[in-house]
Formats: sequence, C-alpha cells, structure tokens
Amino acid sequence: MYGGNADFIEDLYERYLADPESIDLAWRVRFDDMCQPAANEAAETPHGPVRENFMRLAQESRSRARARSTEHLEPAAAEKQSAVLGLITGYRYRGHQVANLDPIHLRETPRIADLDPAYHNLEPNDLDLVFHTGSLYAPDRMPLREIVAMVEQTYCGTVGSEYMHITSTPERRWIQKRLEGYRATPELDDADRRWLLTLLTAAEGFEKYLHQRYVGQKRFSLEGGDALIPMLDELIQRAGRKGQQEIVIGMAHRGRLNVLTNLFGKPPTDIFDEFEGRVHMDWRKMAGDVKYHMGFATDIETPGGIVHLVLGFNPSHLEIINPVIEGSVRARQRRRLDRAGNLVLPVLIHGDAAFAGQGVVMETLQLSQTRSYSTGGTVHIVINNQIGFTTSHPLDARSSAYCTDVGKLVQAPVFHVNGDDPEAVIFVTRMALDFRNQFHKDVIIDLVCYRRLGHNEADEPAVTQPMMYAKIRNHPTPRAVYADRLVAGGVIEKDAVDAMIADYRDSLEQGVVVARPVLCGLDHLYRVDWGFCRGTDWDQDLDTGVPLAKLQALTEAMLRLPEGFALHPRVEKLWDERRKMGQGDQLLNWGFAENLAYATLLDAGIPVRLSGQDVGRGTFVHRHAKIHDQLTGDSYTPLQHLSDTQGAFIAIDSILSEEAVLGYEYGFATAEPTALTLWEAQFGDFANGAQVVIDQFITSAGTKWGLCCGLVMLLPHGLEGQGAEHSSARIERFLQLSAEHNIQVCVPTTPAQMFHLLRRQMVRDYRKPLIVMTPKSLLRHRLAVSSLDELAGGQFQTIIPEIDPIDPAGVERLIFCCGKVYFDLLEARRARSLTNAAIIRLEQLYPFPSEPFAAAIDHYGATEEIVWCQEEPQNQGAWDQIKHRFHNLIQMGKRPYYVGRASSAAPAVGHRAAHVEQHERLIDEALTGQFNPKMNKRIPPQ
Repeated sequence: MYGGNADFIEDLYERYLADPESIDLAWRVRFDDMCQPAANEAAETPHGPVRENFMRLAQESRSRARARSTEHLEPAAAEKQSAVLGLITGYRYRGHQVANLDPIHLRETPRIADLDPAYHNLEPNDLDLVFHTGSLYAPDRMPLREIVAMVEQTYCGTVGSEYMHITSTPERRWIQKRLEGYRATPELDDADRRWLLTLLTAAEGFEKYLHQRYVGQKRFSLEGGDALIPMLDELIQRAGRKGQQEIVIGMAHRGRLNVLTNLFGKPPTDIFDEFEGRVHMDWRKMAGDVKYHMGFATDIETPGGIVHLVLGFNPSHLEIINPVIEGSVRARQRRRLDRAGNLVLPVLIHGDAAFAGQGVVMETLQLSQTRSYSTGGTVHIVINNQIGFTTSHPLDARSSAYCTDVGKLVQAPVFHVNGDDPEAVIFVTRMALDFRNQFHKDVIIDLVCYRRLGHNEADEPAVTQPMMYAKIRNHPTPRAVYADRLVAGGVIEKDAVDAMIADYRDSLEQGVVVARPVLCGLDHLYRVDWGFCRGTDWDQDLDTGVPLAKLQALTEAMLRLPEGFALHPRVEKLWDERRKMGQGDQLLNWGFAENLAYATLLDAGIPVRLSGQDVGRGTFVHRHAKIHDQLTGDSYTPLQHLSDTQGAFIAIDSILSEEAVLGYEYGFATAEPTALTLWEAQFGDFANGAQVVIDQFITSAGTKWGLCCGLVMLLPHGLEGQGAEHSSARIERFLQLSAEHNIQVCVPTTPAQMFHLLRRQMVRDYRKPLIVMTPKSLLRHRLAVSSLDELAGGQFQTIIPEIDPIDPAGVERLIFCCGKVYFDLLEARRARSLTNAAIIRLEQLYPFPSEPFAAAIDHYGATEEIVWCQEEPQNQGAWDQIKHRFHNLIQMGKRPYYVGRASSAAPAVGHRAAHVEQHERLIDEALTGQFNPKMNKRIPPQ
C-alpha cells in the first residue's frame, strides 16, 4: 500500500467497481474494508475515498522518509545519503542524454558524469547498502543497487524524459509519479501487443504497396517512422475514453497518406485514383491540390463514444498549419462551450528540422497560454528523422541540442522515444495525453526514428548521407523488429505474422477500408453547414442600413459605463463627442462608425472577434473598444454589455506576432462562419510578416480545397510622409493574388462606407476574405465624416461619384482614384475653384465594379481624358493591376493617363520635403492635365 503506486491501485479499484470477481481475493477484501459505507449512507461507487487514502499514505511515507533520512545519522552516513539523492536527481535531469533513443545508433552515447555513482563519492561496496529513496516513487528504503537499476530503467531506456526545467512542482511531481511508478513501461497484455503489430504491419504494408505499384511517384513515405500510426491510434482511442469528442490534426506531408488510409479510413481506391490521375472534381471550377496536401474528416468509434477526426489541409509550407489548426480548434471549442479544452483536442505533427527551424513554431507556442488563444494544451508529435531534407550533419540543422528545445520556452515536457520500441511509444502517448488533460498545457513527443528513403521517393539520400544510409539499408524495419520480439516472447507465431502481412495486402488489393470501422452519415450536434456560402452572386443588392432609432439606442448602450468608472480625460472628451454623434448633433468619425457596425451585428446575435497588436484602443487611438479605469486599472469593454441577448464580442490585444496570429484567425474563421472575425495590422505592411498565410491560405484555399472563409483583414494604408516603412499595405500584392472571385479588396473613404462594408460581410449569404485598406490620417480628417442618416439607409458603394455640383458637360478631365489621395485632390480643386475636373472614388478594387465604372464614364460622355491618380509609386498601388480595365476606353477614342509617383523600389521616400514635393506635383498634374510624358504614354490597344 505504497502511495507511489496510486495509479496502479486506482486501476485495480476501477476493475473492482465494475466486477469485484475480476481481481485477486486479497485486494477484494482490502477494498471491501476501505469502502464500507456508514449505516445511513449509500454504498460508495466513486473512488474518492481510495484516492484520498493513497494520497495520505504517499504524503505520510515521504514525510517519514525525509525524517528518517537525516535522523540519528552519523556525518559520513548522512553524506552518503545525500549523495544517493543527488544521484537520483542526476538521472532525472540528464538520464535522457544516455537513453537508448536512436534506432540506428548514429552517434556514440556520451558519458555523463552526473550518472556515475563515483562522481557522487559512492563506492562499489555501497551498492548493497540500504538508503532512503527520498521523493523517488519507490519503497522508502532500497539497496543502492536497486535504486540505480530503477532510475536507469526509468530514465535511460527507450524513453528519455525532459521535465526538470518545469518550475511547477505539481507538474514535475505528476510526471515523476507516472515515469517512476511504471518504470517508463506500459501495462500491455498479449492482445494489446498483437494489435500493435497489426498497426505496424499496416503502416509498413501501405508504403510497400504504393512503392511497388507506383514506382517513382512522390508520396513522402513514413517508412522508418512507422510507429506514428500506433501512436495516433492510441491517442485517438484514449482521448475518446477520456471524453474528448473531436480531434483536429495538423501535419505536413510526410506520412500523410498513411495516416489518411490507416487511421482516418479514407478508401484506398481514392488514394489509388489520385496516383493514377483520375480526378473526382471539376477542375474548371476548382484547381485542386496534390494528394499529400489534402484534408479529410471522419468519425471513429472509441470506448468513450464517437470521436470526430479532422485533418487540416496544408500546403508545403510545413509548420504554417500550426496556428491555423489552433484557431480552428478554438472556434470548435467555443461552439461546444468547451472553455477548458476538454472536448476538442489539437494535435500537431512536425518534422524535426521544421520544428527547430520555422519561426511560426515559436510564435504558435507563445500563443498557447494566452487568454484569448489558448486551446487547453496541444499534443505535439515530432517525426524525428534525424535529418533535415539534405542536411548532412546535426550541427548544420540547428543550434540546440534537441530539435524540440524550442518547446521549453513554454515549459512543455518533452518525451523522447525510440521509434523501434512501439510499447515505449504507447507509454509516452498515454502519459503525454494525460498530462495535457490534467494541466491544459502543451506537451511534446519526440519520435526518434529515421527516413528509409529520401526526402521524396525520387531522391537518392546516400549521395549526401552515405554513412547514415549504409546503416539504414542494413537495419530491419520497425515492424520486423517488433515482430521478432513478439515471436521470441511467445506472444505470436511466425506464421501469424506472415498472415498479417498477406491479409493487409489483400485488403488493399480489394480497395476496402483498412482502418478501424468509420462511421458515416452522422448528424453532429455541432456540425457547421457551409452550404449557404457557395455559388452565390457577388453583386447582391443588399440594404445594410439600420433604423435610426436602433442606432441611437445602441449608441446609448455603448456609452454606458459602470458606476464610478474613471475615464482618461482624452477618452472622456471622446465619449462626449460620441454622445453628440449619436444624437445627430455632430458628424460621425471613423472609430465611432466602426464600433456602431459591430454593435448592430452583436445586437443581431452575430459574434465579433477582433484581434491584433493594439486593437482594443486602436493603433491610432481611434477605436476605444476597450477602455481602462484610471483609478483601478480595470478594463471595460462596452460592446460586451449591450444586452442580455447579444452576440459575444472580444477585442484581443495580441502578442507581437503577425504570422501566427493571422494564421490563427484564419483557422478560426474557417471553422466559424457565423462570426465576424477580424485581424488588424498595426500598419498595413506588418502583414508582410504573414505573407505565407495570405498566399497559401487566405487567397488560394478556396480554389485549391474548396474552403470558405469570411476573415476580414484591416490594413492601415496611406503615404503620410513618414518614410518607406508603414506607408503601404501593398495593395498591388492583394490585387495580383485576386482571381476567380477569391477575395474582396476595398478602400473605403468614409465612416459610412466602413459601417456598410463590415455589415455587408455578414449580411451576405456567402463568405470570402475581405481585405480592407483602412486609413491613418483620415481617421480624424474633417472631410472624412458621415451622418447618422448615411448609416441608417443605403449600402456599401463600390464607386462613389462626384459629390460637388459640377456640370458634366464642362468636365474635361475625369479622375479616378482610391483612398486618401481623393481628399487631397478634392481640397486642391476647391481651393483652385476648378470645375473642369470630376473626381470619382473606386472603393472596391476587386471584384472590379465594371458596370458602375462604365456608367461613371458614360455620365461624362464628352470627356476625352481619363486619369488614374494614385499616391503610390507607379509599379505599386492599384494601377498595374487594374489598367487593363481602361483598355475598352481606347475604342471609344478616350485617352487614359497614369498620374502618380514614378516607379520605385521603396514604397515611399524617406524625407518629408521630398514627399511633399512629389505629392504636390501629382495633385497638380492630375488637376491641370500637364501630364509627365515619361509616365503617361497612351496605353496601346490589345
């Protein structure tokens, strides 16, 4: 009845509760005595009393051990006792360095002095002396020989554990209890072992079958890391047993086809069709993707019920899937009201070189324990092939000792395990999942294995790694290693092993599902129907106005503060101004109209999630969605307190990350179509740090994978004379990526336009990403204002016509522009009292508003000069991506001109004086028609 064996005894007790006859008589009598109810109580069914009893026993035994370890000891004996405890600590800290982790033994095992008893002044004749074991989960007193054998088995076998860097004592003690209590060895019966062999046979059999049938075709084989299949199978089944209902997995391409076939139950015939080029989709409507990038979803039966499995679509940008999966998981948890992360589990599968080398790994880990991004802990699995693509030496692959060292920054435990020992793999899988569920923190499994073939099947790895691949060629496969072990142990006959191989191959030949039985046609309570967002009309005529009375009521609700709340004087002044705006006594500015848009959506029950590095206040101090009490420091978010029936609102001041946070919000938006999800960059060019998310997911996922997403990106844009940085949000890049109605690119210039644009994003019955070039100086520009009436009626205008009373017949020059430059043109024209130039704003650059554009030109039918004016350099901004829209004008005898800055490698000049000179020149040129001939040659006809 030792406290360190509590887990083992709890398992016995669970069996006792289910069937008392299933355990030994001595234990049955003991449990009967411990759980006798009082006369007036019902019989005990939970194991609370047993747990408490063993916790008490463990505490008492440790207390006694500590007391005895120092009581009545001679100085020499006390020194020896201290040395023994130091030796135990040495194994806990450094045992992993000499553990048997590498199946192919690439490098010599180092000598670690801390693990040598002599280093601690312990002599050979001390081995048979009995010492107190301290905090070791073992009997209170043991001979030193047995202590050494125990810690060697626990810390230096085929499992190497790193956890002593964790500062939380409960977490460290929990891990010690699991490792030392079980000696890093799982409890498996012969049926379990035969099932393990079955899974390894499937993992190997799938790869060999494809290798023979589709010679030379890329599949990114799992061979060498075959233990991933039993690891994931155990993870899924145990998660289901623990009550988890959904597992969302992100992984790169190595082993992906194997996972899809042997775990997700994707029919082998579908895999074969992909290899043979048979396409089950209309490629005219959807581009598709290579087979090892595709996602999948299925339902699996587990001892605890049905588990919904999702494998995220992932391009070849390796770790970029990490934040996308985390965001998707957060949305799924929110839908299930799973605040602790007990129902939806994220699992990320990495490559060793990518885990160490890709910065998004660190960014995603930094999100893991923050309030608005945590998903209750992630199980990370590293398929450690011990080689990064063609890197020839570990010294060239990373600077850290292990590829997993980055995980220590969030104090995640790391369990290294030899991929040729599937039983050890099962042990660490169970422990990792249980740790995650117990402490809701990330945990890392480092599956140390090898890559039998090259980076892809056409690669010859021995060209650059001759010594490594000489060992691999002579090394038996994980299945063969384990099969020999089971045959030698009498667990299975050799003929049965051969039959397993043949049966699996026959199943593949027949094309039947080879995974555990999958469940089809289930109607999930939390399933999302994306059908409404497909195949709809972009040009829907939508009234996004809100009744005036509702706007005023929401204004009052937004301005309501808790009693005694002390506003900052600047915010108090802004509150007074917003009150006047809501009453119609003052025109609306940008921040107020934006908040009103959110309020109207929330009032309709639509959740709003807004994130970025300074979104609560707003980078330019314009939003103030979150305010702070100047006396207490408490924050308050008025949009969360509109009514009892409103949608949820959250404004997240994120960590200083673009790539991970944008990827996270994209993942959230793909899993939650009913919420408005927004990400705001501090400046528009901050999005440069997340370009891979934009390229591989936001702009292309729809056409590659058929995914819908309503994510909104708010990118402050405008040349303000403050240098090249933070001037441009790179409109040209988004327009270059625009095709097939994949995204919307808009440049609203008034608060009313922003109000209607945000509302349109949710009122429309489809979901496409919306890229908004938001202003900086316009946030407080005296002309960039709107009235309440403009919010109460109307809709977003893709083109805003001339607003001054200019006679079309007298217009000689028609100027098209977008963004801030419009107000510069307007003010200059008014100052000069010009009436021969009309100015029209393009508020939506993609999808291009062709009909309104043509109508605007027709309205000024006699005008021959058509000008596109922009403040960005000629090779940037919108011009190069929309100038083909002007080609039809040539047939009408009109002359299109470009007016703006000359082409430049930088977005803007670095000196204020140069900026002003350039800007004045382009304004004058646009208004007067004195065009620069170097930049304004007529566009040749196509």
